[in-house]
Amino acid sequence: MIKATIAAWLLATALALGALALPSTAASQVEFSITFAPPPLPVYEQPPIPAPGYIWIPGYWSYGPYGYFWVPGTWMEPPAVGLLWTPGYWGWSDGFFGWYAGYWAPQVGFYGGVNYGFGYPGHGYEGGYWRANRFYYNRTVNNITNVSITNVYSKTVVNNITVNRVSYVGGPGGLTIKPTADEERVAKERHTPPTTAQLQHRDSAASRPELAASINHGKPEIAATAKPNDFTSHVVGASRAGGPVMVHAQDLPKLQPAGSAPKPGSNQAHDYQQQQAALQARQQQEREALAQMQERDHAYMAQQNANARATAAMEHQHRQQTQFMEQRQAQEMQAMRAPTPHSPPHSQPPPAPPRNEPQRH
Repeated sequence: MIKATIAAWLLATALALGALALPSTAASQVEFSITFAPPPLPVYEQPPIPAPGYIWIPGYWSYGPYGYFWVPGTWMEPPAVGLLWTPGYWGWSDGFFGWYAGYWAPQVGFYGGVNYGFGYPGHGYEGGYWRANRFYYNRTVNNITNVSITNVYSKTVVNNITVNRVSYVGGPGGLTIKPTADEERVAKERHTPPTTAQLQHRDSAASRPELAASINHGKPEIAATAKPNDFTSHVVGASRAGGPVMVHAQDLPKLQPAGSAPKPGSNQAHDYQQQQAALQARQQQEREALAQMQERDHAYMAQQNANARATAAMEHQHRQQTQFMEQRQAQEMQAMRAPTPHSPPHSQPPPAPPRNEPQRH
């Protein structure tokens, strides 16, 4: 199985990448924090609404025993008339990605600027509104084709941000959206937490290994459901992943030079090229060694006829190994700079090992 010494070495040598800080929202609370960013949002279609009165709850990546897993989007009955859903979101702060849970309220608050689609473009909600105890549906973003609903209207949703599949705000490669004044106000007001049906829907998704990102590579077979906690009828699969999800060492992109070389022809340029070649050779050896170890894990699990849960746990560990190594190697490449005549080459301080498991708050 996976060698504990190598896994510990990968943990000990991982470095956090600095980037944008998380926008603050006064009433938000982090449920747990993770070292690595969630995968991009998959591309999928919305299933038809099952009956009048339901509101769409977009899918999202949560974190469980097999790492990140997809919670399918679903139609949900609100807990009370007049309430709208503010989706949860992942936000980066102090080197970790924290999950800010969603809630019900009369107005939609901040959800990280994440474009969940289907009326959730990043700010607010364009899928419908309440009037006289009735919910009016925007037919341009809701699939209401198979149910007789007369309280409908049409409004084109215009995105003021670039449409992408990024699923978090702040941090390396994250969104740079900040909450508006209204969203800050909503965050301070009274909320209604997710319903029991929503929590059961999430917990059921957590128990399904095929929804783990390390298994489906960001393209879940069940991306959306017609009703919460129903994963057998009227389900929709993702048409494609929103971006690459690197699980194994062999999935990593090809190593690139560190750059910033001195002027060609100088002694410094010659030394720099030698150092760069040595670093790349060592990193390539590390990748090959990790890939071979992961292949042996696969062979062992196949020999043991491992079930889906054991396989998902192994793939989750593989993804952690791959991500730790990728971060460390990227940090090493960034640290490589050509020495100046009056200064020695940059040295790399010893890293602090990141937390490997979610931290509950």
